[in-house]
Amino acid sequence: MFSTSARAHEIRPAVADVSVTADAVEMSISLTLEPLIAGINLAGLENTNDAPEALIYDQLRAQSPEALRAAFEGAWPRIQDNIQIVVDGVTLPPEFVGVSITPNPDLELPRDTTLTLRADLPMGDAPVQIGWSASYGELVLRQVGGGADAYQGFLTNGQLSAPLPRGTALSEGAWPVFTRYVVAGFEHIIPLGIDHILFVLGLFFFSLRLKPLLLQVSAFTLAHTITLALASLEIVRVPASVVEPLIAASIVYVGVENILGRENLRARTALVFGFGLLHGLGFASVLGDFGITADRFGVALVGFNIGVEFGQLAVIGLAFLAVGLWFGKRDWYRPFIAVPASVVISAIGAYWVVERTLL
Repeated sequence: MFSTSARAHEIRPAVADVSVTADAVEMSISLTLEPLIAGINLAGLENTNDAPEALIYDQLRAQSPEALRAAFEGAWPRIQDNIQIVVDGVTLPPEFVGVSITPNPDLELPRDTTLTLRADLPMGDAPVQIGWSASYGELVLRQVGGGADAYQGFLTNGQLSAPLPRGTALSEGAWPVFTRYVVAGFEHIIPLGIDHILFVLGLFFFSLRLKPLLLQVSAFTLAHTITLALASLEIVRVPASVVEPLIAASIVYVGVENILGRENLRARTALVFGFGLLHGLGFASVLGDFGITADRFGVALVGFNIGVEFGQLAVIGLAFLAVGLWFGKRDWYRPFIAVPASVVISAIGAYWVVERTLL
């Protein structure tokens, strides 16, 4: 798969493989454990450096597996209360079975941990729903034992999974997977993709005329579609430490070009295409974190890409309704709205370049 290696402070979704029998549920959760121990609220967070508990997180990352396990066991009662196993409206407390922590971690990358939990189920055949607190971030939940059509949920904002039957796997067709990843793609533009939002706004403030806007958006769409396709074909691997600063630099560039007032549409469209390839790498790294099975990757890829497009169009539509519709034909639109907005866009992008390379 196309991949970008996550940097140490980036937030990745946890992936839980769940088995539901007639009398018990067992979960194996692959996650970054340190944020849970530190008490970081991961809801809407992209980087642990932005959390008040960032220092605690870094201290935990530097600990040995034995020390981290001891810290986890001390925090387990609090963590346990935020993991939900629900049967017939009753929440069952998960039982801690074991934890496997990567030895000798690379401090440049998030440390991988596998947490094993279980819970005894009450008598009867009532299905099971599983989830966790919104503060623990995104959770990819996969029911094992059902083959290619087994349920795989992408849970955000504290959502619970679909009801999982006992003793057999919940199956679902391609359409639910497709629609779920359309939503996931949209959410990774609005509200989570602030860097992609700023880039699209940079395209918007270049010109309000329909042709330049359509050409840029089309070039951007085609480019990041190509890189997402490359992901599914396992052709390219680029580290996030390279991709993320370049994405930030692309934001700086489109803002500066808007300020300078260059209107070479052909050159601008070609550059936007190149920048779209970079942004597609960023989208691909997100998609790769979802733990999608090979059988579902194509459907998820198409759905996610369509969701991204809906998100981009929503950004442009909102920007037009906010400023373009009311002020776009005014003589002062460019000097007092488009240029100042582009200055802000470039300044934020420049800060991210520094943050993603030096901080």
